[in-house]
Amino acid sequence: MVVKFPSDFKFGFSTVGTQHEMGTPGSEFVSDWYVWLHDPENIASGLVSGDLPENGPGYWDLYRQDHELARSLNLDAAWITVEWARIFPKPTFDVEVKVDKDGRGNIVNVEVDEKAIERLRSIADLNALRHYRDILTDWKSRGGFLIINLYHWATPIWLHDPIAVRKRGPDRAPAGWIDERAVVEFAKYAAFIAHELGDLADMWYTMNEPGVVVHEGYLYVKSGFPPGYLDLNSAMAVTKHLIEAHARAYDAVKAYSKKPIGLVYSIPDYQPYRAGDEDVANEARSYDLMYFDALTRGELMGVVRDDLRGRLDWIGVNYYSRVVLTKVTVGGRNIAKAVEGYGYSCMPSGVSRDGRPCSDFGWEIYPEGIYNVLTMMYNRYRLPIYVTENGIADAYDRWRAWFIVSHLYQIHRAMESGVDVRGYFHWNLIDNLEWASGYRMRFGLVYVDYSTKRRYLRPSALVMREIAGQKAIPDYLEQYTAPPRLT
Repeated sequence: MVVKFPSDFKFGFSTVGTQHEMGTPGSEFVSDWYVWLHDPENIASGLVSGDLPENGPGYWDLYRQDHELARSLNLDAAWITVEWARIFPKPTFDVEVKVDKDGRGNIVNVEVDEKAIERLRSIADLNALRHYRDILTDWKSRGGFLIINLYHWATPIWLHDPIAVRKRGPDRAPAGWIDERAVVEFAKYAAFIAHELGDLADMWYTMNEPGVVVHEGYLYVKSGFPPGYLDLNSAMAVTKHLIEAHARAYDAVKAYSKKPIGLVYSIPDYQPYRAGDEDVANEARSYDLMYFDALTRGELMGVVRDDLRGRLDWIGVNYYSRVVLTKVTVGGRNIAKAVEGYGYSCMPSGVSRDGRPCSDFGWEIYPEGIYNVLTMMYNRYRLPIYVTENGIADAYDRWRAWFIVSHLYQIHRAMESGVDVRGYFHWNLIDNLEWASGYRMRFGLVYVDYSTKRRYLRPSALVMREIAGQKAIPDYLEQYTAPPRLT
């Protein structure tokens, strides 16, 4: 049995500044995440690992080596993040642009004209901009398909100081996405990058996993994500502003580039634990879908907005595992609770209650879920889909080959049922900084010795090479298409 993908199906990798770029002298840049990971109180409390981004894999200077590695593994696509905080280490507030609001005070238009672009150029770090052009050009010169990502969590410190927010409150500190000005500043940045680098992009996406910014930063504040400020009103404001920021950035990029623009979101397979739990699973799913409903239908928080509708050309799905939910009563109210022993709620390197192996993070290997998510998203929105992240923390490479094959098999199943999936980006090509968890979670097809920056192929990389090179799961890997089970 050969599972064949279309000849134009993309197999790719990805990079993020905080996670990949730093690690060589002069590669550092300051953002809210940089400050957060260095904060002595965060480190002392165990909120973050104590691992620092400047000790990372060094992609900023070693990009040629990593691009060569990717091509040697037959990877033909990449999404590469351009870092807002690196391009604009200084504030852009004083660059005047036309901003329109509706009767409710919502930002419905941000016009970044050529005059504003010139002002932004006078503020930007042009050395960083040139270096990004070198990185992107190198990948393109190797025949690579390029998606430019504009935002993966790291925010300029002049816009978001998470330590000050936590200590003084968002009304007395640079408050990030709580502040509606972030919508305008992000649109300026997006327009500038589209103007300066748009000739290299095959596609764009505005931001990666905006829901994580909300959940981990303002609700699950023990997660180790900035600003660790528990406040429901702030969470709702951040949600609204992130959605508006995508829409205004969509318009800003389209003014200078006609390439497709997407949004990337981490979507687990929400499942009810028992009969009667369907409503909590549906409610959890509806929060994730809120972003896409807003950008396709204009529906946001009970209001239909034309300035949001139709601002999405493709969807990026990040998938790692399922979430099994049950209903519990707290204070006379039913709320959702994740059931331990399934999905993300397992023991690190353990076995789930369903007899499945789990990653070093304690995430259950559940490939069937990606089929469920892809079919659900396509049936609802009818937009092209890329699997933009899918991978496993597996330092000893015990399960990665099985993980890759079994998930690709389920993706192929979805495609056979009519879902328009156009590519698969494995997380990740190389080991990198896993945010607050540091360097101990190793997701790479390639092992990185952080002390020397040397790269070494893991055995699973050879499996990836075979599949990407043949655009198929060959028959000699057929035994890995079934979900792995230990009991």
